[in-house]
Amino acid sequence: MPFVIYCKPNSDKLIGIFQKNDNLFEIDNFEEVGFAFVSFDGKKKYLIPRNESDVYIETISEINYFIETKIDSNINSNTKIAFENLVKKGIASIQNNLFDKVVLSRKESLEIENFDFEKSFNKLIFNYQNTFKYCFYHPKIGFWMGATPEQFLQSSENRVKTVSFAGTQPYSESEKYIWEEKEEQEQQFVTDFILDNLKKYSTEISFSKPYTFRAGNIVHIKTDIEAVINFKNDFKNIIEKLHPTPAVCGLPKEIAMQFIIENEGYDRTFYTGFLGELNIDFATFRNNKSDLFVNLRCINIENNLVNIYIGCGITKGSVPENEFIETVNKSKTMKNVLL
Repeated sequence: MPFVIYCKPNSDKLIGIFQKNDNLFEIDNFEEVGFAFVSFDGKKKYLIPRNESDVYIETISEINYFIETKIDSNINSNTKIAFENLVKKGIASIQNNLFDKVVLSRKESLEIENFDFEKSFNKLIFNYQNTFKYCFYHPKIGFWMGATPEQFLQSSENRVKTVSFAGTQPYSESEKYIWEEKEEQEQQFVTDFILDNLKKYSTEISFSKPYTFRAGNIVHIKTDIEAVINFKNDFKNIIEKLHPTPAVCGLPKEIAMQFIIENEGYDRTFYTGFLGELNIDFATFRNNKSDLFVNLRCINIENNLVNIYIGCGITKGSVPENEFIETVNKSKTMKNVLL
């Protein structure tokens, strides 16, 4: 039967929603109540409904699932060349003024025998505490698991919160980071896109200065954004305007998305889509609250294959080899819990 188990950032509560049938429920107008699971292109919008499910909440116990660093550092040269060629094509399109930014990704498949779901999920919970950790299964969709650092949209009544998220560096214990112009520009694209679209539905918007945010073994540039929307039914419009953001797609959105679909060479499906609580806070059962996250640092499992999805933002200042290394660093989030 369909289910989702998840833990919000910095929470000690583990929430499980277990659907009592195997129906595939679709989201129509984002007024539904339950757990949402939406694809990158926005065409697949599914829900585990509150009124069709049992809900269980438990407090996480203090068990140590420390991750030992034992990642295979061998890089497949064909994979590297293919991704760098894709990045070069993206840069050329930017130089030809097709778009300002595009987020390109790749899928890496590992063969794993006897996948230990419980151990892997516990590793996510205990090692990536400031991310949204989840495991989602539906017999008509598949098995997905991840630890995403990126909020998509949070709402309570007529107030919405979101973040602008971009740039990547490996985490350093010295916690001293210098961001290059390319990374700052990439993050500013995302911020401007979100603010411009929120202005259509709000006259009261505030945002923080960009700051460095750690997510596991890597760090990003992050800006917090908050707005009071004019009308409650604008929530659906805001979702459709913002998704997918330039942080996972590009700018202009429609042209960048078309380039991704035509050139990446695989179907992202739910990678870089979004998921989370829709019109309910399951910890308190309060309605009219949503907490949605971008589906990053994730895997899906097909038989004995584990598919890992990783990507990076491309601007005119991108260096193909550096972008490939960024995907390698990001892949460690999920490889660490699998091996």
